[in-house]
Amino acid sequence: MHVLRISALILGISLLSSCHIGRFFFWNFADANDHKKFASLPIQAPEKSFRFAETKLFHANLPSEISYKNKPLSFEDFLTKTQSLGFLVIRNDSILYRWENPKEERNRVIPSFSVAKSFVSVLIGIAIDQGKIKSVEEPITNYLKELDSSRFGKIRILDVLNMRSGIQYNESYFNPFGDVAKYYYGTNLRKYIKKQKIKTEPNKEFEYISLNTQLLGMIIERATGQSLEKYLEENLWTKMGMEFPASWSIDSKRHKEIKAFCCLNARMVDFAKLGKLMLNQGNWNGNQLVSREWVKQSTQAFPENYFVYSYQWWHTQAMLDSNQVQPNQAHYMINVRKPNGSLSRAAVVASGDYFAEGILGQYIYCYPEKNIIIVRMGKDYNFDHWPQLFKRIAQAN
Repeated sequence: MHVLRISALILGISLLSSCHIGRFFFWNFADANDHKKFASLPIQAPEKSFRFAETKLFHANLPSEISYKNKPLSFEDFLTKTQSLGFLVIRNDSILYRWENPKEERNRVIPSFSVAKSFVSVLIGIAIDQGKIKSVEEPITNYLKELDSSRFGKIRILDVLNMRSGIQYNESYFNPFGDVAKYYYGTNLRKYIKKQKIKTEPNKEFEYISLNTQLLGMIIERATGQSLEKYLEENLWTKMGMEFPASWSIDSKRHKEIKAFCCLNARMVDFAKLGKLMLNQGNWNGNQLVSREWVKQSTQAFPENYFVYSYQWWHTQAMLDSNQVQPNQAHYMINVRKPNGSLSRAAVVASGDYFAEGILGQYIYCYPEKNIIIVRMGKDYNFDHWPQLFKRIAQAN
Protein backbone atom coordinates (compact mmCIF):
# COMPACT_ATOMS: atom_id res chain seq x y z
CA MET A 1 0.00 0.00 0.00
CA HIS A 2 2.85 2.37 0.87
CA VAL A 3 4.51 1.61 -2.47
CA LEU A 4 1.24 2.33 -4.30
CA ARG A 5 0.95 5.74 -2.64
CA ILE A 6 4.51 6.65 -3.61
CA SER A 7 3.87 5.48 -7.18
CA ALA A 8 0.69 7.57 -7.37
CA LEU A 9 2.56 10.60 -6.08
CA ILE A 10 5.34 10.15 -8.65
CA LEU A 11 2.74 9.73 -11.40
CA GLY A 12 0.93 12.88 -10.27
CA ILE A 13 4.12 14.94 -10.26
CA SER A 14 5.03 13.59 -13.68
CA LEU A 15 1.63 14.50 -15.10
CA LEU A 16 1.73 17.99 -13.65
CA SER A 17 5.18 18.70 -15.01
CA SER A 18 4.60 17.27 -18.48
CA CYS A 19 1.79 18.56 -20.71
CA HIS A 20 -1.60 20.22 -20.42
CA ILE A 21 -3.34 16.88 -21.04
CA GLY A 22 -1.75 15.39 -17.93
CA ARG A 23 -2.78 18.40 -15.86
CA PHE A 24 -6.31 18.18 -17.26
CA PHE A 25 -6.68 14.60 -16.04
CA PHE A 26 -4.94 15.25 -12.74
CA TRP A 27 -6.99 18.32 -11.81
CA ASN A 28 -10.00 17.39 -13.92
CA PHE A 29 -12.64 20.03 -14.60
CA ALA A 30 -12.19 23.65 -13.48
CA ASP A 31 -13.37 24.38 -9.94
CA ALA A 32 -13.70 27.24 -7.49
CA ASN A 33 -10.27 26.58 -5.98
CA ASP A 34 -8.35 26.93 -9.24
CA HIS A 35 -6.71 30.13 -8.03
CA LYS A 36 -4.68 27.90 -5.71
CA LYS A 37 -3.47 25.62 -8.50
CA PHE A 38 -1.84 28.11 -10.84
CA ALA A 39 0.96 30.60 -10.45
CA SER A 40 -0.31 34.18 -10.46
CA LEU A 41 0.70 37.82 -10.42
CA PRO A 42 -0.50 40.11 -7.59
CA ILE A 43 -2.86 43.08 -7.90
CA GLN A 44 -2.61 45.44 -4.95
CA ALA A 45 -5.60 47.10 -3.30
CA PRO A 46 -5.46 50.87 -2.59
CA GLU A 47 -5.09 52.25 0.92
CA LYS A 48 -8.50 53.91 0.69
CA SER A 49 -11.36 51.67 -0.38
CA PHE A 50 -14.89 52.30 -1.58
CA ARG A 51 -17.62 50.45 0.27
CA PHE A 52 -21.21 49.96 -0.73
CA ALA A 53 -23.65 51.13 1.93
CA GLU A 54 -24.89 48.23 4.02
CA THR A 55 -27.41 48.71 6.85
CA LYS A 56 -30.41 46.88 8.24
CA LEU A 57 -32.64 49.53 6.66
CA PHE A 58 -32.12 48.06 3.19
CA HIS A 59 -33.86 44.88 2.12
CA ALA A 60 -34.25 43.15 -1.23
CA ASN A 61 -37.56 41.85 -2.46
CA LEU A 62 -36.62 38.24 -3.21
CA PRO A 63 -38.72 35.26 -4.31
CA SER A 64 -40.25 33.63 -1.24
CA GLU A 65 -39.58 30.24 -2.80
CA ILE A 66 -38.09 28.81 -5.96
CA SER A 67 -38.93 25.51 -7.61
CA TYR A 68 -35.70 23.57 -7.91
CA LYS A 69 -35.71 20.02 -9.24
CA ASN A 70 -39.48 20.00 -8.76
CA LYS A 71 -39.21 20.95 -5.09
CA PRO A 72 -40.14 24.33 -3.57
CA LEU A 73 -37.19 25.85 -1.72
CA SER A 74 -36.66 29.04 0.22
CA PHE A 75 -34.34 31.44 -1.56
CA GLU A 76 -31.37 30.72 0.70
CA ASP A 77 -31.94 26.96 0.51
CA PHE A 78 -31.97 27.38 -3.26
CA LEU A 79 -28.63 29.21 -3.12
CA THR A 80 -27.17 26.45 -0.97
CA LYS A 81 -28.50 23.63 -3.17
CA THR A 82 -27.08 25.25 -6.31
CA GLN A 83 -23.63 25.39 -4.65
CA SER A 84 -23.58 29.15 -4.67
CA LEU A 85 -20.66 30.78 -2.87
CA GLY A 86 -22.19 34.23 -2.64
CA PHE A 87 -25.08 36.41 -3.83
CA LEU A 88 -25.30 40.20 -3.82
CA VAL A 89 -28.11 42.58 -4.76
CA ILE A 90 -27.07 46.25 -4.96
CA ARG A 91 -29.21 49.25 -5.86
CA ASN A 92 -27.93 52.82 -6.00
CA ASP A 93 -24.69 51.80 -4.26
CA SER A 94 -26.58 50.21 -1.35
CA ILE A 95 -26.47 46.50 -0.61
CA LEU A 96 -30.05 45.25 -0.41
CA TYR A 97 -29.07 41.65 0.10
CA ARG A 98 -25.81 39.86 0.84
CA TRP A 99 -25.47 36.13 1.28
CA GLU A 100 -22.32 34.06 1.56
CA ASN A 101 -22.34 30.32 1.91
CA PRO A 102 -22.04 29.65 5.67
CA LYS A 103 -19.85 26.63 4.98
CA GLU A 104 -17.27 28.79 3.22
CA GLU A 105 -14.82 31.44 4.38
CA ARG A 106 -16.33 34.95 4.40
CA ASN A 107 -14.94 37.17 1.64
CA ARG A 108 -13.16 34.19 0.13
CA VAL A 109 -11.14 34.54 -3.07
CA ILE A 110 -13.12 33.34 -6.08
CA PRO A 111 -11.75 32.75 -9.58
CA SER A 112 -13.60 34.83 -12.15
CA PHE A 113 -13.31 32.44 -15.07
CA SER A 114 -14.77 34.28 -18.10
CA VAL A 115 -15.99 37.24 -16.04
CA ALA A 116 -12.40 38.40 -16.64
CA LYS A 117 -13.30 38.92 -20.30
CA SER A 118 -15.48 41.91 -19.39
CA PHE A 119 -12.64 43.46 -17.36
CA VAL A 120 -10.37 43.08 -20.39
CA SER A 121 -12.97 44.84 -22.53
CA VAL A 122 -12.96 47.85 -20.23
CA LEU A 123 -9.15 47.91 -20.31
CA ILE A 124 -9.23 48.00 -24.12
CA GLY A 125 -11.54 51.01 -23.88
CA ILE A 126 -9.18 52.73 -21.46
CA ALA A 127 -6.19 52.08 -23.73
CA ILE A 128 -8.10 53.69 -26.61
CA ASP A 129 -9.04 56.68 -24.41
CA GLN A 130 -5.36 57.10 -23.55
CA GLY A 131 -4.32 56.94 -27.21
CA LYS A 132 -2.32 53.76 -26.65
CA ILE A 133 -4.58 51.97 -29.13
CA LYS A 134 -5.75 54.06 -32.07
CA SER A 135 -9.07 52.39 -32.83
CA VAL A 136 -11.00 49.12 -32.74
CA GLU A 137 -10.69 49.21 -36.53
CA GLU A 138 -6.96 48.50 -36.31
CA PRO A 139 -5.81 45.04 -37.42
CA ILE A 140 -4.63 42.88 -34.55
CA THR A 141 -1.32 42.34 -36.37
CA ASN A 142 -0.41 45.97 -35.61
CA TYR A 143 0.35 44.68 -32.10
CA LEU A 144 0.72 40.92 -32.48
CA LYS A 145 3.73 40.74 -34.76
CA GLU A 146 4.07 36.99 -34.27
CA LEU A 147 0.89 36.46 -36.32
CA ASP A 148 1.31 36.29 -40.09
CA SER A 149 -0.18 39.50 -41.49
CA SER A 150 -1.09 37.80 -44.75
CA ARG A 151 -3.47 35.52 -42.85
CA PHE A 152 -4.41 37.46 -39.72
CA GLY A 153 -4.08 41.02 -41.03
CA LYS A 154 -7.76 41.31 -41.95
CA ILE A 155 -8.87 40.66 -38.37
CA ARG A 156 -9.67 43.88 -36.53
CA ILE A 157 -9.66 44.45 -32.79
CA LEU A 158 -13.42 44.94 -33.22
CA ASP A 159 -13.81 41.43 -34.64
CA VAL A 160 -11.96 39.96 -31.67
CA LEU A 161 -14.04 41.99 -29.20
CA ASN A 162 -17.28 40.75 -30.72
CA MET A 163 -16.20 37.11 -31.06
CA ARG A 164 -16.25 37.35 -34.86
CA SER A 165 -12.55 36.82 -35.57
CA GLY A 166 -12.92 33.67 -37.67
CA ILE A 167 -9.91 32.04 -35.98
CA GLN A 168 -10.06 28.27 -35.63
CA TYR A 169 -10.37 27.27 -31.97
CA ASN A 170 -12.07 24.47 -30.06
CA GLU A 171 -13.91 25.88 -27.02
CA SER A 172 -15.05 22.49 -25.63
CA TYR A 173 -14.40 22.48 -21.86
CA PHE A 174 -14.69 18.70 -21.65
CA ASN A 175 -12.16 17.81 -24.35
CA PRO A 176 -8.62 17.34 -22.94
CA PHE A 177 -7.24 17.62 -26.47
CA GLY A 178 -9.16 20.81 -27.29
CA ASP A 179 -7.74 24.29 -27.47
CA VAL A 180 -9.38 25.64 -24.34
CA ALA A 181 -7.82 22.86 -22.23
CA LYS A 182 -4.44 23.66 -23.78
CA TYR A 183 -4.80 27.36 -23.00
CA TYR A 184 -6.16 26.79 -19.50
CA TYR A 185 -3.72 24.10 -18.35
CA GLY A 186 -0.81 24.80 -20.70
CA THR A 187 2.42 26.50 -19.69
CA ASN A 188 3.38 28.44 -22.83
CA LEU A 189 0.50 30.45 -24.30
CA ARG A 190 2.63 32.40 -26.74
CA LYS A 191 3.78 29.16 -28.38
CA TYR A 192 0.19 28.03 -28.86
CA ILE A 193 -0.91 31.36 -30.32
CA LYS A 194 1.75 31.23 -33.04
CA LYS A 195 0.21 27.97 -34.28
CA GLN A 196 -3.40 29.20 -34.63
CA LYS A 197 -5.13 28.91 -37.99
CA ILE A 198 -7.93 30.76 -39.77
CA LYS A 199 -11.33 29.10 -40.03
CA THR A 200 -13.42 31.74 -41.84
CA GLU A 201 -13.20 35.34 -42.99
CA PRO A 202 -13.46 37.79 -40.04
CA ASN A 203 -16.81 39.37 -39.17
CA LYS A 204 -18.77 36.63 -40.91
CA GLU A 205 -20.20 34.79 -37.93
CA PHE A 206 -20.41 34.89 -34.15
CA GLU A 207 -18.38 32.20 -32.38
CA TYR A 208 -17.50 32.49 -28.72
CA ILE A 209 -13.86 31.46 -28.25
CA SER A 210 -11.57 32.31 -25.35
CA LEU A 211 -8.62 32.84 -27.67
CA ASN A 212 -10.12 36.18 -28.72
CA THR A 213 -9.83 37.57 -25.21
CA GLN A 214 -6.32 36.21 -24.82
CA LEU A 215 -5.36 38.21 -27.92
CA LEU A 216 -6.99 41.33 -26.45
CA GLY A 217 -4.93 40.97 -23.28
CA MET A 218 -1.75 40.68 -25.29
CA ILE A 219 -2.72 43.70 -27.39
CA ILE A 220 -3.15 45.77 -24.22
CA GLU A 221 0.30 44.77 -23.00
CA ARG A 222 1.98 45.52 -26.34
CA ALA A 223 0.16 48.85 -26.74
CA THR A 224 0.73 50.14 -23.20
CA GLY A 225 4.10 48.63 -22.38
CA GLN A 226 2.65 47.36 -19.09
CA SER A 227 1.77 43.89 -17.92
CA LEU A 228 -1.96 43.28 -17.86
CA GLU A 229 -2.31 42.95 -14.10
CA LYS A 230 -0.41 46.22 -13.53
CA TYR A 231 -2.52 48.01 -16.11
CA LEU A 232 -5.64 46.74 -14.33
CA GLU A 233 -4.24 47.74 -10.96
CA GLU A 234 -3.33 51.25 -12.08
CA ASN A 235 -6.44 52.06 -14.13
CA LEU A 236 -9.24 50.19 -12.36
CA TRP A 237 -8.36 48.38 -9.15
CA THR A 238 -6.85 51.40 -7.41
CA LYS A 239 -9.18 54.02 -8.86
CA MET A 240 -12.30 52.00 -8.02
CA GLY A 241 -11.24 51.58 -4.42
CA MET A 242 -11.23 47.81 -4.34
CA GLU A 243 -11.42 46.51 -0.78
CA PHE A 244 -9.08 43.57 -1.26
CA PRO A 245 -5.98 42.66 -3.24
CA ALA A 246 -6.44 40.27 -6.13
CA SER A 247 -4.34 38.18 -8.51
CA TRP A 248 -4.34 37.08 -12.13
CA SER A 249 -3.25 33.55 -12.98
CA ILE A 250 -0.44 32.98 -15.47
CA ASP A 251 0.57 30.07 -17.69
CA SER A 252 3.81 29.40 -15.79
CA LYS A 253 6.43 31.07 -13.64
CA ARG A 254 8.83 30.79 -16.57
CA HIS A 255 6.74 32.53 -19.25
CA LYS A 256 4.47 34.65 -17.02
CA GLU A 257 1.79 35.09 -19.69
CA ILE A 258 -1.46 36.15 -18.05
CA LYS A 259 -4.49 34.05 -18.88
CA ALA A 260 -6.53 37.07 -19.92
CA PHE A 261 -9.55 35.01 -20.94
CA CYS A 262 -10.12 33.85 -17.38
CA CYS A 263 -8.55 33.60 -13.96
CA LEU A 264 -8.85 37.02 -12.33
CA ASN A 265 -9.03 36.00 -8.68
CA ALA A 266 -10.88 38.38 -6.34
CA ARG A 267 -13.65 38.78 -3.77
CA MET A 268 -17.33 38.98 -4.60
CA VAL A 269 -17.83 42.57 -3.42
CA ASP A 270 -14.98 43.82 -5.62
CA PHE A 271 -16.39 42.07 -8.69
CA ALA A 272 -19.59 44.06 -8.09
CA LYS A 273 -17.72 47.33 -8.60
CA LEU A 274 -17.28 46.65 -12.29
CA GLY A 275 -21.08 46.68 -12.47
CA LYS A 276 -21.16 50.06 -10.74
CA LEU A 277 -18.68 51.49 -13.23
CA MET A 278 -20.73 50.28 -16.19
CA LEU A 279 -24.07 51.48 -14.81
CA ASN A 280 -22.51 54.90 -14.27
CA GLN A 281 -21.39 55.11 -17.92
CA GLY A 282 -17.72 54.63 -17.06
CA ASN A 283 -17.72 57.32 -14.37
CA TRP A 284 -16.45 56.49 -10.90
CA ASN A 285 -17.56 59.08 -8.34
CA GLY A 286 -16.80 61.97 -10.70
CA ASN A 287 -13.75 60.46 -12.38
CA GLN A 288 -14.29 59.19 -15.95
CA LEU A 289 -12.29 55.95 -15.97
CA VAL A 290 -13.48 54.82 -19.41
CA SER A 291 -15.41 56.83 -21.95
CA ARG A 292 -19.20 56.91 -22.03
CA GLU A 293 -19.01 55.96 -25.70
CA TRP A 294 -17.13 52.77 -24.85
CA VAL A 295 -19.75 51.76 -22.29
CA LYS A 296 -22.50 52.54 -24.80
CA GLN A 297 -20.88 50.35 -27.44
CA SER A 298 -20.26 47.57 -24.91
CA THR A 299 -23.83 47.48 -23.64
CA GLN A 300 -25.62 47.96 -26.95
CA ALA A 301 -26.40 44.52 -28.35
CA PHE A 302 -26.81 44.16 -32.09
CA PRO A 303 -28.59 41.72 -34.43
CA GLU A 304 -25.43 40.32 -36.04
CA ASN A 305 -24.72 38.53 -32.76
CA TYR A 306 -28.39 37.67 -32.18
CA PHE A 307 -28.53 40.34 -29.44
CA VAL A 308 -26.65 38.07 -27.04
CA TYR A 309 -23.06 39.41 -27.13
CA SER A 310 -21.02 42.55 -27.74
CA TYR A 311 -17.62 43.80 -26.61
CA GLN A 312 -17.11 40.85 -24.21
CA TRP A 313 -20.50 41.31 -22.48
CA TRP A 314 -23.58 39.07 -22.64
CA HIS A 315 -27.16 40.31 -23.10
CA THR A 316 -30.66 38.92 -22.73
CA GLN A 317 -33.30 39.08 -25.44
CA ALA A 318 -36.97 39.99 -25.56
CA MET A 319 -39.63 38.87 -28.00
CA LEU A 320 -42.25 41.29 -29.32
CA ASP A 321 -45.20 41.08 -31.64
CA SER A 322 -44.13 42.49 -34.98
CA ASN A 323 -46.44 45.50 -34.53
CA GLN A 324 -44.73 46.43 -31.25
CA VAL A 325 -41.37 47.14 -32.85
CA GLN A 326 -40.52 50.83 -32.70
CA PRO A 327 -39.26 52.71 -35.78
CA ASN A 328 -35.51 52.20 -36.26
CA GLN A 329 -35.42 49.65 -33.39
CA ALA A 330 -32.84 46.95 -34.14
CA HIS A 331 -34.49 43.54 -34.39
CA TYR A 332 -34.71 40.33 -36.38
CA MET A 333 -37.77 38.26 -37.15
CA ILE A 334 -38.45 34.63 -36.26
CA ASN A 335 -41.34 32.21 -36.61
CA VAL A 336 -43.12 31.30 -33.38
CA ARG A 337 -45.50 28.37 -33.10
CA LYS A 338 -48.71 29.11 -31.21
CA PRO A 339 -50.44 26.60 -28.89
CA ASN A 340 -52.92 25.79 -31.68
CA GLY A 341 -50.03 24.83 -33.96
CA SER A 342 -50.12 27.84 -36.25
CA LEU A 343 -47.07 29.99 -36.92
CA SER A 344 -46.76 33.72 -36.34
CA ARG A 345 -43.96 36.22 -36.81
CA ALA A 346 -42.23 37.72 -33.79
CA ALA A 347 -39.47 40.27 -33.42
CA VAL A 348 -36.40 39.57 -31.28
CA VAL A 349 -34.84 42.64 -29.64
CA ALA A 350 -32.27 43.34 -26.93
CA SER A 351 -33.71 43.60 -23.42
CA GLY A 352 -31.38 46.35 -22.22
CA ASP A 353 -29.69 44.43 -19.41
CA TYR A 354 -26.22 42.87 -19.70
CA PHE A 355 -23.84 40.69 -17.73
CA ALA A 356 -20.40 39.18 -17.39
CA GLU A 357 -20.45 35.40 -17.07
CA GLY A 358 -17.98 32.70 -15.99
CA ILE A 359 -18.08 28.97 -16.54
CA LEU A 360 -19.19 27.89 -13.05
CA GLY A 361 -22.03 30.39 -12.92
CA GLN A 362 -20.05 33.47 -11.94
CA TYR A 363 -22.08 36.56 -12.86
CA ILE A 364 -22.00 40.34 -12.69
CA TYR A 365 -25.50 41.33 -13.83
CA CYS A 366 -26.48 44.93 -14.59
CA TYR A 367 -30.05 46.23 -14.85
CA PRO A 368 -29.79 49.88 -15.95
CA GLU A 369 -33.49 50.67 -15.63
CA LYS A 370 -33.26 50.52 -11.83
CA ASN A 371 -29.50 50.89 -11.35
CA ILE A 372 -29.25 47.39 -9.94
CA ILE A 373 -26.22 45.08 -9.80
CA ILE A 374 -26.55 41.40 -8.96
CA VAL A 375 -23.50 39.22 -8.37
CA ARG A 376 -23.66 35.45 -8.08
CA MET A 377 -20.56 33.36 -7.49
CA GLY A 378 -20.61 29.60 -7.29
CA LYS A 379 -18.94 26.22 -7.48
CA ASP A 380 -21.11 25.33 -10.46
CA TYR A 381 -24.17 26.55 -12.36
CA ASN A 382 -26.65 23.91 -11.11
CA PHE A 383 -29.42 26.09 -12.55
CA ASP A 384 -30.19 26.96 -16.16
CA HIS A 385 -31.91 30.31 -15.75
CA TRP A 386 -29.69 32.61 -13.69
CA PRO A 387 -30.04 35.71 -15.93
CA GLN A 388 -33.82 35.31 -15.97
CA LEU A 389 -33.84 35.04 -12.17
CA PHE A 390 -31.65 38.14 -11.89
CA LYS A 391 -34.06 40.07 -14.08
CA ARG A 392 -37.01 38.90 -11.99
CA ILE A 393 -35.29 40.11 -8.83
CA ALA A 394 -34.23 43.40 -10.42
CA GLN A 395 -37.74 44.13 -11.62
CA ALA A 396 -39.11 43.50 -8.13
CA ASN A 397 -36.76 45.96 -6.41
